[in-house]
Amino acid sequence: MFAAIYNTFLNCFKIPELKSRLLFTLVVLAICRLEAVVRIPGLNGTVLQTYFASKAGTASGSLLGMYSMFTGGALEHCAVGALGIMPYISATIIIQLLTAVIPTLSKLAREEGGRTKIIQYGRYLTVLLCLGQGMVMAIGWENPEKLFQGWNTADRLVLYSDSHIWFYRLQTLLMLTTGTMLLMWLGEQITERGIGNGVSLVITIGILARLPQAAMALKDMFLPDAGIEARFNLGHAIALLLLLAGVIAGVIAITQAQRKVPVQYAQRAVGRKVYSGGTSFMPLRVNYSGVMPIIFAQAILMFPQKIFQTLGQTFNVKFFMEIARALNEGAILYMSIYALMILFFSYFWVATQFNELQIADDLKKNGGYIPGVRPGQATSDYLHNAMSRITLAGAVFLTIIALIPIWLAREMQIPYAVATFFGGTSMLILVGVMLDTMRQMETHLLMRHYDGFLKKGKLRGRF
Repeated sequence: MFAAIYNTFLNCFKIPELKSRLLFTLVVLAICRLEAVVRIPGLNGTVLQTYFASKAGTASGSLLGMYSMFTGGALEHCAVGALGIMPYISATIIIQLLTAVIPTLSKLAREEGGRTKIIQYGRYLTVLLCLGQGMVMAIGWENPEKLFQGWNTADRLVLYSDSHIWFYRLQTLLMLTTGTMLLMWLGEQITERGIGNGVSLVITIGILARLPQAAMALKDMFLPDAGIEARFNLGHAIALLLLLAGVIAGVIAITQAQRKVPVQYAQRAVGRKVYSGGTSFMPLRVNYSGVMPIIFAQAILMFPQKIFQTLGQTFNVKFFMEIARALNEGAILYMSIYALMILFFSYFWVATQFNELQIADDLKKNGGYIPGVRPGQATSDYLHNAMSRITLAGAVFLTIIALIPIWLAREMQIPYAVATFFGGTSMLILVGVMLDTMRQMETHLLMRHYDGFLKKGKLRGRF
């Protein structure tokens, strides 16, 4: 099997077009990684890097830790790409949600050229988000003791004097915004001239940049320094390998899983042309919302703990401090609310993005119907019920995958840098992006009569 996969990768470089696309993608991704290490002038990134290294076991689960993961470590380097691609992702999500609830945008999305206009609105919104987040980050670097818990007040991040503070702010704001817009443009270039989804690959390469750190933490787990007793043995290693294989297999299965709803098309005449009928199917994805419910739940749950902790320390109220402690990542209350929020946002995303009324209307206009179901409202109700049932299975799976890293870090005392590769957003993004990229590569191979990655079946793309 591995020999066949190796030969398939070699065949990719025998096709000139695919070879040029792969090399272009690798070069652009290298430029993206360069953005994550080029520091902004006037900032002492070494101090912040040392702080993150000292908090490697705990900071990874915080908001800043998650942001640093998506930026590939650019945040802790005080780099030009410290904002990462996340403002563009946030803007895209906001525009998608607004399109589902604002009739004007919904109408524009269905018009010819409307989708291009909506993408343009997303870019404008990205600039606004970059300006806002960039200013917050610049001011946060001025006062690191308020942003980073346990910060040594003797360490300064900003090297400029107070008389030049506004020059520092404007310079940092401009460079952070430019860095994000450059990442967005590079991602679009990969999508157009490379292989795979560019923006997703930019996020993926940032996550993979954490592998060396995870490898060092894994080495310390089983082969610690002299004089330190190892807490993990061969049995733990075998259990972790089996868990990793099971998680990867489960993520692939649930990402590819779909329910095929049969659709029958009647013969119809349009002008002088007669279109014959036939049987097709409508794929309903089990994990329709992808990784979005986990991201939403993580982002929202990080604020209440900080708010209650601040209130408790400010007003010296023990009740608020207890709530803040209960909302720490890994606590029972936190995990319960986290699981419920993933379930909620799974259905919320389907409710806003899956329009069964429009699908039923389009089927009726094109002469299609689901066997045994009347066209119109009955078809809409059937699709709604079918999507609700399969969404439950996808939401439960997402909940389990999201809780595995927290459980490993809390119960087995596995470093978070290692545990994060056993589930959560990292694993879902990595597997999903790799499947998409391999599907596109396989399409090029099959067009040139080369064998694909699989002897039986094929890789299905995510809809």
